Amino acid sequence: MAHRPAARLSINGQSQEFQGDPRRTLLDFLRLDLGLTGTKKGCDHGQCGACTVIVNGRRINSCLSLAAMHDGDEITTIEGLGTPEALSTLQKAFVAHDGFQCGYCTPGQICSAAAMINEIRAGWPSAVSDDPTAAPAPIDDAEIRERMSGNLCRCGAYDNIVSAIREAMAAEEVAQ
Repeated sequence: MAHRPAARLSINGQSQEFQGDPRRTLLDFLRLDLGLTGTKKGCDHGQCGACTVIVNGRRINSCLSLAAMHDGDEITTIEGLGTPEALSTLQKAFVAHDGFQCGYCTPGQICSAAAMINEIRAGWPSAVSDDPTAAPAPIDDAEIRERMSGNLCRCGAYDNIVSAIREAMAAEEVAQ
């Protein structure tokens, strides 16, 4: 068997090596090889967002990405955003606003929201921006819903998710 070159990934700030089957998804590498089971396998087709992680500051569906493609990348999973003992501002807001019911989609929702907040800070337009070159419009609930539209919740906790995101955004603006 030929030696496969290793891919080195930084996952939640720790160096990891991937040397497995080049067809292994990033999702399966995280869950099965590294035991980072916070990231969930939902549809396994990139349609639900349960597997959302942050790669180099951008949110991706880890079920659609191969682990071998991420040599040198910085990957953040839900485990890297906070711990049960030290929740992130966003995680605290999800708890305070009951931004989950069954909780299956919650890790993907939170990773997506964390990246979305950074996208807004960077001035990225959304799919509904009238003029992508104009200064960003105020972020209202409809804009949050649009930006989070790639993350589905079968339980329908959307109002609570939006409230949690809005609270986290307000808290982080005060902290800056």
